[in-house]
Amino acid sequence: MYPVIRMAKEIVKFRNAPPLPVTGTHISHHICWPWDIDLWMELNNGRTLTLYDLGRIPLAMRTGLGAVLKRNKWGIVVAGNTTRYRRRVQAFQKIEMRSRCIGWDDRWMWLEHAMFTRGECSSHILIRGAVTSKQGMIPPARVLEEMGVSEPSPPLPEFVTAWAEADAKRPWPPEI
Repeated sequence: MYPVIRMAKEIVKFRNAPPLPVTGTHISHHICWPWDIDLWMELNNGRTLTLYDLGRIPLAMRTGLGAVLKRNKWGIVVAGNTTRYRRRVQAFQKIEMRSRCIGWDDRWMWLEHAMFTRGECSSHILIRGAVTSKQGMIPPARVLEEMGVSEPSPPLPEFVTAWAEADAKRPWPPEI
């Protein structure tokens, strides 16, 4: 079940937070509740992806993207991701989540999130995201223009471009 109450809490909590630049880092704090765990008594991998939403939506609000989405009746989608899990997160552990936009290209916005427990990174996700309308995807340049951002994207890290190149070679539809 989607954590609607937790999302509402994050939206309310950060509604008046200071604005962030488009590549600024949003930091939030969470708890791994018993309903977030799996049979092995640790944060479920699927729930991890859902919890990353709790960082992404307030990040969009603080960078001004949320207002642009509302004004234009646009939405945001995750078009792909790659996740690394490195440390167990157990019930009742406190989590610090860091969320930011790494940069953009002519088609995608590239975001990353990381969860930290006891000062160590437990997971990291790279997200290829897009802004959409009823007509389809909105080019990042147009989105950024609507946000009042005129600077070019920072150079994308090699791990981003390497993953994008590898993912482009993946057959679609899958041959399974």
